[in-house]
Amino acid sequence: MPSGKGMVPEHHPHFIGTYWGAVSTSYCGEIVESADAYLFVGPIFNDYSSVGYSLLIKKEKAVIVQPNRVTIGNGPSFGWVFMSDFLNALKQKLRKNNTAMENYRRIFVPPTLPLKRANDEPLRVNILFKHIQDMLNGDTAVIAETGDSWFNCQKLRLPENCGHEFQMQYGSIGWSVGATLGYAQADKSKRVIACIGDGSFQVTAQDISTMLRCGQKSIIFLINNGGYTIEVEIHDGPYNVIKNWNYTALVDAIHNGEGKCWTSKVRTEEQLVEAIGTATGEHKDSLCFIEVLVHKDDTSKELLEWGSRVSAANSRPPNPQ
Repeated sequence: MPSGKGMVPEHHPHFIGTYWGAVSTSYCGEIVESADAYLFVGPIFNDYSSVGYSLLIKKEKAVIVQPNRVTIGNGPSFGWVFMSDFLNALKQKLRKNNTAMENYRRIFVPPTLPLKRANDEPLRVNILFKHIQDMLNGDTAVIAETGDSWFNCQKLRLPENCGHEFQMQYGSIGWSVGATLGYAQADKSKRVIACIGDGSFQVTAQDISTMLRCGQKSIIFLINNGGYTIEVEIHDGPYNVIKNWNYTALVDAIHNGEGKCWTSKVRTEEQLVEAIGTATGEHKDSLCFIEVLVHKDDTSKELLEWGSRVSAANSRPPNPQ
């Protein structure tokens, strides 16, 4: 499930993607929801993880394993059965069954590349993440901010030992700036690649100061589309439009000539490629901040569907006056 991305090695031959209901990795959701039975280990079924409570899961076919409880179908539920004990006992009794994997291979069609672009075409988000994918290796870690980066980072294929952090249960906008700071401070062996929307960045931008003071070398992609795009897809209104900042100038001001810092604004793929080359080459030991300017309606297909379903589940008519 989305919050567990990175916990299962994605180079494993039986890894088929993320289960997230209607916005699952292609072909993964269909395999899970059509199964004869499901074993869920540590799930949290809230409005966000269930895509507005639209999962096509039949509870009577589910075994749900929590840290200290196991529930079989609609019951019974056994307390003080610990997850590790249950899974260790279960693996002794399971027989090999390749049916789901064989079904997956029958329906799987390899993903296609993004549409070709024209020369000097404004940068598209799907092109940005194609290049971020190429940056990943075992010495990197991905931080995915609340918003469209949730969905775009879920689609990244993580190489062996590549880290990944994703926070969904609270939908905390702005959490990733502090998470980038904390991750880079805790694990200096990895270069953190953070994907952050402009609205989210405005909440916690000052953490850049501590990153510089600590000499961190993360790469931050600030995706500037002029508003709270995820909120637009749930419930649109004028409050989702934000004041545009000169983000690179802000980071330069925080830098103030102390420490290693490099910033860049990019509007086209050519500029993006050049910026990534500089961030991973000449400035590989610097904090690199790349502001990516994209169209306000440039969103992933997953966000469009997720937003519609969460909106349908959570919206209500205005209170009568």
